[in-house]
Amino acid sequence: MKKIILLVMILVLSLSLVGCSSTASVNSDKIVIGGKNFTEQDILVYIMRDLIEAKTNLKVEVKPYLGGTNVVAQALERGDLDLYAEYTGTGLMHILGEKVINDPEAAYQKVKQMYKDKKQIVWLKPLGFNNTYTLSVRADQAKQLGLEKISDLLEHQSSLTLGVTHEFLERDDGYRGVKKVYGLNFGTAKGMDPGLTYAACRDGKVDVIDAFATDGRIPAFNLKVLKDDKNFFPPYYAAPIVREDTLKKHPELAEVLNLLAGKLDDKQMSTLNAKVDLEKQDPQQVAREWLKSQGLI
Repeated sequence: MKKIILLVMILVLSLSLVGCSSTASVNSDKIVIGGKNFTEQDILVYIMRDLIEAKTNLKVEVKPYLGGTNVVAQALERGDLDLYAEYTGTGLMHILGEKVINDPEAAYQKVKQMYKDKKQIVWLKPLGFNNTYTLSVRADQAKQLGLEKISDLLEHQSSLTLGVTHEFLERDDGYRGVKKVYGLNFGTAKGMDPGLTYAACRDGKVDVIDAFATDGRIPAFNLKVLKDDKNFFPPYYAAPIVREDTLKKHPELAEVLNLLAGKLDDKQMSTLNAKVDLEKQDPQQVAREWLKSQGLI
C-alpha cells in the first residue's frame, strides 16, 4: 500500500513539474509591449505587435496607454514589459539626466550606449520620424501678437496661459528647462491630460501648449509652431527599445523590428495620428493598414 501511495505521489509531482515547465515555455513565447498615454504611442504599439506576430511564432500581449514616460520606463526596467517605443531626447535628458545633444545621430548613439551599459536595454534602429516637443499657439493669436519664435513670448508671458501635459510641467526637457533657458514664467500654467491640450488651445481656453511635432491636430486646428530659437529641445527620434534578456531569448525580435527602420517619416506619422485623433479611426486598424501599405505584412 505504501508503495502505491509513493508511486501516486511521484506521478502527481512529475505531472506538476511538466505543467510548470510547459507554462514557462508558453510565457517565454509571449512578448509584452507597452505604450505611453497618447495616440502616437498607441499606434506604435499595434504596429509592433502586428509585425511581430506576422513574422514570428511569438504571441504578443499589449498594454497601451499604460501611463507617462516614468510609468512605462519603470515597467520595462522591472521586467513587466519586454519593449516599447521611446524617443532619443526623452531617454537622453529625462531618463538619463544628460545634457541636450542637438545632433540626431550623436544623441542616438549616446542613449544607445548608456542604456546598454546602465540598464541592459537595447535601442534598435530609429523608425524615422522626429516627434520633438514644440510650443504652439493659435495662428490668429500669433499674428495679432507678432509671435514667430519662443523668445517672442517673453513680452506677453504674464497675460498668457500655458496649458501642457502634467509630464511636461515636471520634465527638465519640458517647462522646467524652458523657464531656465528662455526665462519664461507664464501668468498661469496648467497641467492637463495629453488629449485635451490641443482643443483647449483651439477653443481659447489656454494660449500656449506643448504640441508634438508629428501631431495632425497642429494643422487641423490652425495652430502655429513657434521656432525654438535657442535650440532648447533635443531631437526626439522614436525607436523600439527592448530588454537585453528578452533579445537573448528571442534574437529574431531585433531583425523583425528593424524592418521598421526609416519607414515612418514626420509626415506619415502625422497622417496616422490624424486618422485616429481627427477621423476617429481605430488605432489597431490604422496600424494594420499602414503595415500592409508598406508591404510588411
